[in-house]
Order: sequence, then C-alpha cells, then structure tokens
Amino acid sequence: MALSGFLSLRTNKLSKLSLALQVLPMLEYLDLSENIISELDCLDFRDLTRLKSLNLMSNRISVLQGCVFENLMDLEDLNIGENEVIDFGGAFTLPYFGKLKSLNLHNNHLDELQQGAFSSLSSLRDLDLESDRNYAVELNVFEGLDDLESLSVSLIENDRESFAGLPRLKTLSVFFSLKVVLRSFKPFDILLFSSLANLTTLILKTDPLFLVPITADVLSGLKSLERLMTENFFTNPLHPDTFKYTPRLRSLQIIYSNLLQLSPEVFWPLTNLEELDLSNNNLRSLDFLAEAKLSALKFLKLSENEVSIINETIFLSLPALTYLDLSENPLTCECSNSGFVRWATSNNQTQVANGYRYICAFPVSQREERLLDFDVRSCWMDVSFLCFVSSAALVLLVLLSSFIHHFLRFHLIYAYYLFLAFLYDNKRRKGDVGCQYDAFVSYNVCDEAWVYEVLVPELEGQQGWKLCLHHRDFEPGRPIIQNITDAIYSSRKTICVISRHYLQSEWCSREIQMASYRLFDEHRDVLILLFVEDVPAHRLTAYHRMRSVVKRRSYLSWPRAAGHPAVFWQNVRRYSRGQ
Repeated sequence: MALSGFLSLRTNKLSKLSLALQVLPMLEYLDLSENIISELDCLDFRDLTRLKSLNLMSNRISVLQGCVFENLMDLEDLNIGENEVIDFGGAFTLPYFGKLKSLNLHNNHLDELQQGAFSSLSSLRDLDLESDRNYAVELNVFEGLDDLESLSVSLIENDRESFAGLPRLKTLSVFFSLKVVLRSFKPFDILLFSSLANLTTLILKTDPLFLVPITADVLSGLKSLERLMTENFFTNPLHPDTFKYTPRLRSLQIIYSNLLQLSPEVFWPLTNLEELDLSNNNLRSLDFLAEAKLSALKFLKLSENEVSIINETIFLSLPALTYLDLSENPLTCECSNSGFVRWATSNNQTQVANGYRYICAFPVSQREERLLDFDVRSCWMDVSFLCFVSSAALVLLVLLSSFIHHFLRFHLIYAYYLFLAFLYDNKRRKGDVGCQYDAFVSYNVCDEAWVYEVLVPELEGQQGWKLCLHHRDFEPGRPIIQNITDAIYSSRKTICVISRHYLQSEWCSREIQMASYRLFDEHRDVLILLFVEDVPAHRLTAYHRMRSVVKRRSYLSWPRAAGHPAVFWQNVRRYSRGQ
C-alpha cells in the first residue's frame, strides 16, 4: 500500500528489499514489518534520503552494518524490534543519526550493551531495549543520551550506575530477570533510581521467581514520580515507608506480587493517589482501606484476589471513588455481605465493574448464583428479630434490677453476709479456734463517748473483761467486713449499743446481722442488746432483723437504769454468763 510519501510492504514474505525502492526518493515512511528479511545491504536505502520513519519490526535480521543507514540523515523513527540482532556493528556510533528521536530494539538476541553503543544519538528521546532474553549492560552505556525521556530496558544486574547520565528521563520501564538473583543477589536500595529526579513514570517487572530483597528506600529520590507500575516486584509485607519518597504519586499498580495483607500506613503518604490496582494478589481482606486515608482515590481495581467478605463501611473512607473492580474473587452470598450488596446496587457515584457477573463462591448451596441477586431482606428480618429480642431482654433486665434494688436489696445483702458468716463459722469450727475476747462492742461513732467513758471503764476496769473495739483492735488494711466477722467469732458475746444513729448506720446493720446469724446458728446466747436511748417500737419497723431480735429476747435500757446503774451492770454481767 502506497500513499504520498508512505509505503507499506508489511506481511509480504519479503526476504530481500526490491530495487524498486530506489525510484522512490521522496518516500518518508516505509513499513517493512512482519516479513522474513534476514540481511540488509549497504545499498538498500541509498536513495531514500528523505526517509523519516523506517519499520523493520518482526523480521529475521541478525547483524546491522553502519553503511546501511549512512544516507538516512533525516531518519527520526527506527523500529528493529522482534528481530534476531546480536550485534549493532557500530551502527549507532556513526554520525548518521543526528535527528533520530525514537529507536526500538525490543526483543532481540543481544548478549551485552557496550559502553558508548549509542554515542551518536544525541537527539534520541525514546529508546526500547526490553527483551525476554538476558543481556549485560556495561557502565555508562547511555552516555551522551542527554535528551532521552523514555527508556525500556532489561537488566541482569541492579547496579547503582545503571541509569547514570539521564537527567531528563521521565519514563523508565525495567525488567529484572532471574539472573539478578544468580549473578548479584544485592537488595534494591536507594542507589538504583536516586539520580532520576525528573522521572514521572516507572514500570518495574521481574520474573515470577524473583526473590531479591526490596528495601524501604528503593524509591528514594523519585520526588516527581506520578505513576508506578510493578509486576512480581514487591514482596509481602510491604514496608510502611515504601512510598514516603513519592508524595506526588497519582497512579499505583502492584500486581502479581502475592500480597496477603497490607497495612494502611503504607498509603498514608499518598494523599494525591487517584488510581490503585492491586489485582492478581492474594489479599483476603480490604479492611486496610478504611484507614488508608485515600480521600482522592477514584479508580480501584482488586480483581483476582481472595476476598470473600467486603465491609461496605470501607467505602465511607473513599469519598471520591467512581470505579471499582472486584471480579474473580471468591465472594460469599451470606448476610456478612448484605451491606456490600445493598451499597453496590444503590449507590449512584461508584461504578461496580461487571457487578452483575460476580458469582457466589459460598455457601455451596448458592454456588454459581449471582452475588447481586442475593436477597438481603432475609438478613434484615433476622437482624430486626434479634434487635427485638435483645431490646426486650434488656428492658426486662432493667425492670427486674430496679425491682430487686427497691424491694429486695437488703434481703440480698443480708443473704450475702450470712453466707460469708456461714463459711467463716465452718472454718472456725474445723480449726477449733477459741475466743480471744469476752465481747465485741458494736456501736455507732456518735455513741463513742458513752462507750469509752461509761462502758469500757466499767467492763474492762471494774469487771476485768477483754473487749474488742473498732478503732482499737481492728487490723489496719484488712477489709472491714473481714474485721467484723473475725471480731464477732473471736468473742464470747457481741454487745450492740443501740441508738437512733446505730439504726441508721449501714455498717452497724451488718454487724448485728452477722451476730444474729451466729445466735441462730449456734443456739447460744451470744448477743447482748444495750439501748443507750429510748427508741420507740415504730422506729424499728424498717429494721426487721432488729425488731425480730428485740421481740424474742430481753434487752437492757441505760436510760431506764439511770437511777440504779449498779443493777444495770449486774444484769450485763448476768447476761454475759447466760447460756
């Protein structure tokens, strides 16, 4: 096919160039791709002096001779990719390519690139040297390519000087072969890309078995980087500081990296990130997105991972999201995904790519059914019923607690302390512990003056009793209830000094309750009631335990014995000896 200045002889099984080309001196664009040309002669392009673009891709050329291109002084685009070139023959060191801007040597049979191999290509902007085969790159091989903006290359050594001398490079694609492991086994560090301050796009690919360590500083110096694409490059887990050197990054692709999980801290420096592709990994959870702070993210691709349950709340952290791809994940059609199903079918901002093709992987009974056909209403019914039951149970619990607190509080407290007394009594009996005191005096602090000025001098001073008193004999640091229990069971008697203040004291109530239990349990007269003031019977109504004790037993009244104190103390002594 020929147009004005353009000729295509593509896919014509040509093995040699026709002499007819010599009569086309005005030709500017020549396409000879996908033929079987194996050799180029020095005269093949002699008269094509105006040629600007030459495409020799997908032939069988093995050797280049410098003389082949000596008349192509205006050539700007040369494509020799997908051939069998093993030697350039010094073609790119000769002064014929002063205007060449694009050179494609993709997938040839090179063994090495020697220093100065492209020394005459001072105007070159785009160079493609990527290859499935492995070749060595000598130091300073790109020397002289000061205007180079795009480079694709395959390396078998991650040398610090590999990309030196490329100050204007904006796009770099690097394929690291398995031979990196076999030859150099050096970790990728800050020295590899540190000189590429103007780089905006970086593509990193490796063999699937590539296991060279990736340090956290591998992207150091790439302050202008906006797009990063990696394949089989990063290993799990990703270091949290990996992207702190690339704050301008807008597009990030990490695929085929066997990532099992990600930390949200990894993405915190990427406040401008708009596109994220994490497909073809082994991610099992997307919860890291909830705290990843990706407020600018618009495009999210997570296809071909191991995600089964998606918490729809993570999308609240992605306010700008407009595209989501979760295809080829083993999603479960259960209530755990009901929130995501509801979100995917109702939100008007985010396009869920091929959402109606998502197939259920679990449970087995729903396998091969569509995820978005899952009836989420059944989950709402279950949740509603559960909420009803929970609320009803909570209300009943509150009502029961209020009833117990109002009507049965003292009964429960009394039962609790009686149980403690029962345990203590059993322990004391088994240990056959004797009485340490003649009497434990239970009184309110308001009656302390009468106790210390009247009771104690009489019983301890005159009658020789050994009394147990709160402030004097209780062991500091021990729980108060334990001190009370020990005092009651370590004394032959318990003397309760009753007054209005005593009846209003909670701790005094505990003391008489414990003493009453001992009275009923041992069937012995261990309780002596001393009323230091007259208390009408109706005031005892609220104190059922006290009322029952007073009704069943005799008691002593200090006010009534005011005129005969000797008789009062004689009765105290008599009660203390009673059985």
